[in-house]
Order: sequence, then structure tokens, then C-alpha cells
Amino acid sequence: MRTADFDFELPSELIADEPARPRDAARLLEVQGGALADRHVRDLPGLLMPGDLLVYNDTRVIPARLTGKRGEVRVEATLHKREGADTWHVFAKPGKRLRVGDTIVFASDLSAEVMEKRETGDIALRFSVAGADLMAALHRHGVMPLPPYIHRPDGASAKDADDYQTVFAAREGAVAAPTAGLHFTPELLTRLDERGIRRVPVTLHVGAGTFLPVKVDDIRDHRMHAEWGEISEDTARAIRDTRRAGGRIVSIGTTSLRLLETAAADDGTIGPFSGDTDIFITPGFRFKAVDLLLTNFHLPRSTLFMLVSAFAGMERMRAAYAHAISSGYRFYSYGDTSLIGRAP
Repeated sequence: MRTADFDFELPSELIADEPARPRDAARLLEVQGGALADRHVRDLPGLLMPGDLLVYNDTRVIPARLTGKRGEVRVEATLHKREGADTWHVFAKPGKRLRVGDTIVFASDLSAEVMEKRETGDIALRFSVAGADLMAALHRHGVMPLPPYIHRPDGASAKDADDYQTVFAAREGAVAAPTAGLHFTPELLTRLDERGIRRVPVTLHVGAGTFLPVKVDDIRDHRMHAEWGEISEDTARAIRDTRRAGGRIVSIGTTSLRLLETAAADDGTIGPFSGDTDIFITPGFRFKAVDLLLTNFHLPRSTLFMLVSAFAGMERMRAAYAHAISSGYRFYSYGDTSLIGRAP
């Protein structure tokens, strides 16, 4: 298939710069069977059934965007994958002007050496501090790595520090939010509990590669950046128990879905998992683990629009997106969401 097969026209005014307030007031497009229904996130308990299991991503976004200097050259670095206690893969601007051995000074107490320039366009940086000291330095000197389509001329605001974290955020390591989780509130979680809908965590530390455009014409030539994820034995057991009891697995976001489908055996069984995933899901993929997907509206020509087209069928997703655009749904990280049933 061609990347152009996943293109569509999106009016710029539909790109959300701010989240809905309260979060569960966001609109929700229900896409199940052949029907489309306009809802709100607060309607979710009534759209699910007792015995269903929500799987959420408990990753926490870190202030992963740093600005420093290599000599007199200003350098912006966005961390995207941890490789060790003091080493991260980063996207750097201007990356082409950096050389192995260069030192970038971010602050008096934080610098990094360029260790490697990679074929994938990113570089490896070894920082002057490691572990908890590095994380503390990021909190002192870094800023929230908002996606490029959220308009912030002066950078992320103090409000974004809260807005760009989900209610589930617990384990630090992501450089992008698992955005479907941004819609949940404590009140909504209480109502889901009362409905008999359980939830369990997985962890996928979302990387900045999630925002990279697909630059190839043939989607088979695209390579995903790896991200680290983990599924505990308790979560795997809850998924297996739900399946045996006839309940559905509902993935909150594409990050949870990608991790579950990475870990799933051919028969759909989920066991504990810890490691990297670079799974690239496109039409023709056989889903084994997830029945329903809650996900925001994605960019044209993106890997995530390819994923939802694989999950629900291309024609159904084209119709859903056309309806969302004509109805004024808000797109991307701070936008509205959809609940999608898996195509047969």
C-alpha cells in the first residue's frame, strides 16, 4: 500500500491547542458495526459492558526537551528512548551539524557528549550525570515535549505540565503522552468501577518517533523507532481471566494496543512481557488481543491512522474521519476521541 492511500484533508482550525475542560467533556465518536454515533467521553460507562477490561498505559511524560549550545551553535534536543542510566537516543536540531565527540552544554550542571549518529536520523547522547541525578536535572532544565502541532510560540506553559499527563501517569519515561488516557477523570473512573468495568496497567514509554512523518511512498519501507514496554504477570492474568469469562479487552490508546499485540501469542494469549517493540500495524494485520480501541483522531498519512485503518477497516475509518471533520471534532493530542470496534 502507498502512504498516499492514508491521506485526507484536515482543516487547520480542527487541531486542538487546549484540552476539553473537564477532560471527560470531550466528544467521542462511536464507531461500531456500520454505524457512527456522536457521544461524549462521560458516556463511556454506558458504551461498555460489565466484565469488560480496560487496559491503560501508566507511563509518565518527562520534561524531555532540552536547549543547549555546542560552542556558539544553539542545539535543541528531544529525548526519545533511554539506552542506559546516562545515555539516551535523541532527535537534535541542527542534527547535521553535530559530530561524534561533540559536547553540548545544557546548563552548568548538565552536559552531554555525542556518542553516535544513527541511520534513523537520531543521535546517542551520554550525559554528564546518570540515573536519578539525570532525571532531577531534566526536571530542572527540561520542558514538556509538546507535539509540534500544538501551537505554543513561547514553549510549553505551566498548565501543560498538568494537561499533558494522564490520570494514570505513574512510571516516568515517556516523551509523549498516551493521549487517549488524557480524557479520564477520577469521577469517570468511579462510574466505570460502579458499572463493573475493571482496569489494569501496562507500561509503554512513548517516544518522540510517534510524531515522525512517514517519508516513504511504499509503507513497507517505513521503519518504526523502538519503544520500551512492560506487561506484568498480574495484568496478563487479568486479561486471560477476562477472555475466559467472555469479557472484552478495551485498549485505552494505540500505545497499549501496540504493546498487547506485540506480546500476544498466535492464539491471543497474553503473558508477561518486558522489552522493546517496533511493531508497525498496517491493513492486513491480524489482531489477536484487543476487541475495542479508544483513540484520538490522528494525522493524515501517519502510522497511527494506518493502525486504526487496520483495526476497523479502511472504508469504515475514512467514513468516520469524514464525519468527524464535517461535525467539527477536534483532532490530535488535546482533541476529541473515538471508540472503535474491531472489524471482523
